[in-house]
Amino acid sequence: MGNRMIPFIDLRKEYATIRKEVLAVIDEVLESGWFILGQKLEMFEKEFAKYIGAKYGIGVNSGTDALYLAIKVLGISEGDEVITVSHTFQSTADAITRNGAKPVFADIDPETYVMDNSKIEKRITKNTKAIIPVHLYGHPVDMDHVLEIAKERGLYVIEDACQAHGSEYKGKKVGRLGDISCFSFYPTKNLAGYGDNGMLLTHNPELADKLKAWRNYGQHKKYYHDFVGINSRMDEVQAAILSVKLTHLDEWNEKRRKNARLYNSLLEDSNVIVPTEKEYAKHVYYVYVVRHKKRDKLGQFLEREGIQTLVHYPVPVHKQKGYESYAREARLPMTEKTCREILSLPMYPLLEEEDILKISDCIAKYEHQNP
Repeated sequence: MGNRMIPFIDLRKEYATIRKEVLAVIDEVLESGWFILGQKLEMFEKEFAKYIGAKYGIGVNSGTDALYLAIKVLGISEGDEVITVSHTFQSTADAITRNGAKPVFADIDPETYVMDNSKIEKRITKNTKAIIPVHLYGHPVDMDHVLEIAKERGLYVIEDACQAHGSEYKGKKVGRLGDISCFSFYPTKNLAGYGDNGMLLTHNPELADKLKAWRNYGQHKKYYHDFVGINSRMDEVQAAILSVKLTHLDEWNEKRRKNARLYNSLLEDSNVIVPTEKEYAKHVYYVYVVRHKKRDKLGQFLEREGIQTLVHYPVPVHKQKGYESYAREARLPMTEKTCREILSLPMYPLLEEEDILKISDCIAKYEHQNP
């Protein structure tokens, strides 16, 4: 195995496998001379919506913009509240606050690290307008209970599926279950562009129409602005690249799942807590997240051994300085415990078996030296 560095992710290796396909479609776009809101975007919007099982797709600049626009078109604003989790990337909460609403945080499940559905109802008030379940790390939220609560209380459901491309809940891909769903195609994601990109999906034609106008300066017709929108349009080059990569997504996800099974078996007798895949779920392992009581020391040891690791996410949103005014009353013990213990190990489709073996051996070595 030698002393070769094992990177957390290797995007160059992935690119090498699809280089000819990618360069061919980039050349098509450049030759066409059309770069914004053209045929490539329209094609990818239809392809991705069909893949997920939604009726309409709206390509935007980023997953962050997707979340912002989802809240915007549902009319959620000043004085409203949205229930979500604090153990997520910051953009989930940012999309709420940028619309003038208040994020209300529910605690997470100790096994899956996604929203604990038993904590939702006690967070609902007369000001609650929506729930944003986050399908974190590639594992879906138990959506039946979320949808049931939302229906009973008259709430919207916005799926944050930015880390869950191809993940399934009871045999259905996540992103087709709520009123609107949001995806990110950030370069590290299971389905990733070469820059910031995102998409909204919905079954509702009126919402789709509003979202298309919102992403394009509030225009339904060029130079006729029905309202003050924003500029958030996925460009033709990125859409063309994503169409190519979509044809590989299922294969790549299965390789991630195979890697996860190998990790699980090799770490079975260690003190590391490996990821859980619930019976209702198909986990696609955007990242492979373990827990260890001495996370920082283990991570430092692995770095010295030439293994890159990350922490997703070391500080929960409700503990971030920018969210002090929103979260004074938040009591999220499982979220805080998780953030102290989680460690993300290298995970990508082309990660070599020998690398997983080395990582597992190094974890065993650390535990032998630190009983």
